[in-house]
Amino acid sequence: MNVVLIALKGNWPAPSKTPRQLDFSSNIQPHLPPIDPHSSPAMASKLFSVPRVGRQFVNQLPKSQYRAFSAGSQRFSDSLSVHRNTPYNNPTIPFKFSEQNLTLADEILKRYPPQYKKAAVMPLLDLGQRQHGFTSISVMNEVARMLEMPPMRVYEVATFYTMYNREPVGKYFVQICTTTPCQLGGCGSTAIVKAITEHLGITPGHTTEDGLFTYIEVECLGACVNAPMVQINDDYYEDLTPESIKTLLTALKDAATATGAGAATKIPAPGPLSGRNTCENSAGLTNLTHVPEWNPETMMRKDNALDAAPKQ
Repeated sequence: MNVVLIALKGNWPAPSKTPRQLDFSSNIQPHLPPIDPHSSPAMASKLFSVPRVGRQFVNQLPKSQYRAFSAGSQRFSDSLSVHRNTPYNNPTIPFKFSEQNLTLADEILKRYPPQYKKAAVMPLLDLGQRQHGFTSISVMNEVARMLEMPPMRVYEVATFYTMYNREPVGKYFVQICTTTPCQLGGCGSTAIVKAITEHLGITPGHTTEDGLFTYIEVECLGACVNAPMVQINDDYYEDLTPESIKTLLTALKDAATATGAGAATKIPAPGPLSGRNTCENSAGLTNLTHVPEWNPETMMRKDNALDAAPKQ
């Protein structure tokens, strides 16, 4: 909107506000006399400074509540590296390693020189997460105390790596890969996402009401040749189909609710669920069909062998 204010000759009442105090938010337009096209050229000298008045008008316009495109996309607070105290995650909740995990922690610390024991921050955070169920602020503080590190240094590690869950997750943490190889391999990860959503009754990023399953989408997990695949806790399940993933989730739920030593045996073994061995071609091996003979006599070049080669 271009606004031009022109001062004309005439008897004008004294303004109630100075130009800096003019309120342009009102919809009432002042009555201006008609402009005489044959007026003297001296009228031009009576013009206000248009750029200055224009800036004042623009500055008083209502500001848009939407972020400019150049300022980046909107991010919610739960996706930022910020801790907010909650009833289940705050510094007043005590955390101590169990006796068994204290023994493991001592063995971890022995791998590092005493002056560099802070290098054990990642395995100790993982140990605390396995005991507590997620990496709470109390877990971070306990690791900082054990390693004699500033707590902020531990927070930096825990908020940088996505393997540390800063919110509680279910007994089975289902991470479905949805990057390009898994979307193109086999039936495609889109079909697996749909099957998991229908079977568990939740969308990615949520936990079932019984607390057994938390389900999220993740980036590449490094098993592209066996796509599509999921990681459940520490195990990879590969070569999935909608039917096999539903069978797997049912077996995990039955194992969690059943009692007895035979409950866990019903869970399919990690790895390809298609029946193939690791990542072999479905038609069988086409190379490396025998063990090569690695010995100096056959694999190494003889001394002076290049001297006998014809010169170019």
